[in-house]
Amino acid sequence: MATLEQIAEALRSAERVTILCHQFPDGDTLGAGTALCRALRRLDKRAAVHCSDPIGPKYAFLFRDLPDDDFENGLVVSVDVADRSLLGEPLLSRYGKIDFAVDHHRSGIPFAAESYVDPTAAATCEIIFDLLKLLGVPLDRLLADSLYTGVTTDTGCFKYVNTTPRTHRIAAELIEAGADSVEIDRAMFDTKSRARIEMERRVLDSIRFTRHGEIALILITKQMIGETGVVEDDLDGIASIPRSIEGVRIGITLREKDDGAYKVSLRARPPADASVICGHFGGGGHKGAAGCTLAMPVGEAAEKILAAAERYLSEGV
Repeated sequence: MATLEQIAEALRSAERVTILCHQFPDGDTLGAGTALCRALRRLDKRAAVHCSDPIGPKYAFLFRDLPDDDFENGLVVSVDVADRSLLGEPLLSRYGKIDFAVDHHRSGIPFAAESYVDPTAAATCEIIFDLLKLLGVPLDRLLADSLYTGVTTDTGCFKYVNTTPRTHRIAAELIEAGADSVEIDRAMFDTKSRARIEMERRVLDSIRFTRHGEIALILITKQMIGETGVVEDDLDGIASIPRSIEGVRIGITLREKDDGAYKVSLRARPPADASVICGHFGGGGHKGAAGCTLAMPVGEAAEKILAAAERYLSEGV
């Protein structure tokens, strides 16, 4: 495992750096990617951020005044990517070798030549915050906006169990540097498109409870996505709906992928550990949030993940 100082030195020595984000991008991967890209450009490096999925309107502000760039033969760094498969097919096909992976998921699967993983960080943006200090790049408004977006989204606006005193100290420093915390939090948590509202209605119609209401499962199909017209941004955070219901300890979201498999997003209330349940299916993540993929019909996928969740609550395994 590389140290953060070693990664900083490699970045200082590189002329070109490509930064890779995970598919179905969230605020942390995009915030970390854009912050690192801006910092490297301020060091006169050629840097670019790539993602297999298009960037929707919710996170477009992170890319303001950040021109597209595309090049070969540079250092390749992934941010907030716990498993190579999470890069998505376009990036998987193009980048056979990843030089460094910077992440905070404790149950990730190593795939880069060198990795730096800090599971105590609430978000990968906390790590990038430290990395920018090692690079000697002072915070400005755009850097602060990117890093704050990652921190606030991965902590549920500082409500999730992964939030630490250090998280609040970092957020305070980012606000002091100019991060528009009020507007970012409003856009991330208090604004929904009509398409998102339509999707929530269908999702609530699909809800299924087991174990006397301690487990709740919702379903997102390609048909539902087509009917509502949602874009990827609209689905951000929807996996938290089941866990928000009174009495639910484990919330499960099954989302149909293009290949017919189902992406599982699992959310758990303390002391339950979501990563233990997803680990049975080759996935992982954090105690509060984890994921995996089930390549099987929806009925079978639902039964398998529900059985695993029920077994966990009964036996702790």
